[in-house]
Amino acid sequence: MSLKYILTIVIIIIIIGVYININAENQYERIEIAGSTSVQPVADKLAQAYMEKHPNVKINVQGGGSGLGIRSVSQGIIDIGTSSKGLNSNESEGLNQYLIAKDGILIVVNKENPVEDLNISQIRDIYSGNITNWKDVGGNDANINVITREDGSGTRSVFEKIVMGSTEIKGDAIVLTSTESIAQTVKADPNAIGYMSITGFNGDLKALKVDGVYPTEETIANGSYPIQNPFLFLTKGEPKGVVLDFINFCLSQEGQEIVKTEKVIPAIE
Repeated sequence: MSLKYILTIVIIIIIIGVYININAENQYERIEIAGSTSVQPVADKLAQAYMEKHPNVKINVQGGGSGLGIRSVSQGIIDIGTSSKGLNSNESEGLNQYLIAKDGILIVVNKENPVEDLNISQIRDIYSGNITNWKDVGGNDANINVITREDGSGTRSVFEKIVMGSTEIKGDAIVLTSTESIAQTVKADPNAIGYMSITGFNGDLKALKVDGVYPTEETIANGSYPIQNPFLFLTKGEPKGVVLDFINFCLSQEGQEIVKTEKVIPAIE
């Protein structure tokens, strides 16, 4: 058998394989989702459950921040944008909004930090730079390392609205771009303080009481925990087809039970 003949056979096999893969890919219906890194774990869990029930559907879930999700869905780049903040009138134009869950924004410190409770005024003063030492709020004599999220983060937007008001976050605060990066940085720094979605919280960190209220499912659901925000799915106009079916699944009893497993509060009790 000649080398030329063998190479011809190999090329034919490769071409057939590519053709088969292309056809297989074309058989899938696709949903592209992007936006809030806080919403991302919940959206991903819902997507996995939906794909198990619908093997002909592929759902790709990405982060990038609430701002990116809002812009991308408005421009028709993705099918569903996710946001962990309420939209203003400019952002919401042309978009349909679906409340998937309610989230608590936790104030987190290192587990070695003796502080247990801060009020809103103290948190604001720490983030504005008026309080710079932990001893001024009942902690150790150590400088406070302030960590915040980037502009465009839905979590930051809610934090600024509820905690900061018209006061700006100090200019030398450490800026990080995801819930996970906040968690890892605070875990490694005994003097750090950050804020994050309850979805990213684990036993490696300490969540503080705020105004005497500890963040739990009950205190977030009844509104007594003061720092909380919506988890939103956004579509450009009315969703149709598989996108609509996926959203309906997320809002069904089955979907909302999945939401509970991610430590956030279901939108529909």
